Amino acid sequence: MSLVLPPKVTPRAFARLAEINAATGEDKALRVAVEGGGCSGFQYDIRLDDPAEDDLVIEGEGQKVIVDAVSLPFLENATIDFADELIGARFTVENPNASSSCGCGTSFSM
Repeated sequence: MSLVLPPKVTPRAFARLAEINAATGEDKALRVAVEGGGCSGFQYDIRLDDPAEDDLVIEGEGQKVIVDAVSLPFLENATIDFADELIGARFTVENPNASSSCGCGTSFSM
């Protein structure tokens, strides 16, 4: 059985999650999951959630990013970031495992 390298989370992503939690008065984790669908075969599901028992928990700056066991191989060695650009602000995933991605930034193929 090979070891899966977990995704990395940038300080900017942790900082934005801290801002969201402070604004809402909650203490939620950022769930990053991979689901079938989207225009390229797979899509990212990024939302606030509570950790489940089998989730990988990545902690930083007092915040948590969680990845479920099924999504983990798809996110191996990926980078989770936050981008605030002219087209909008959003959490992003830079995934070295994706062979192509869609212009929407949430759909990819492997």
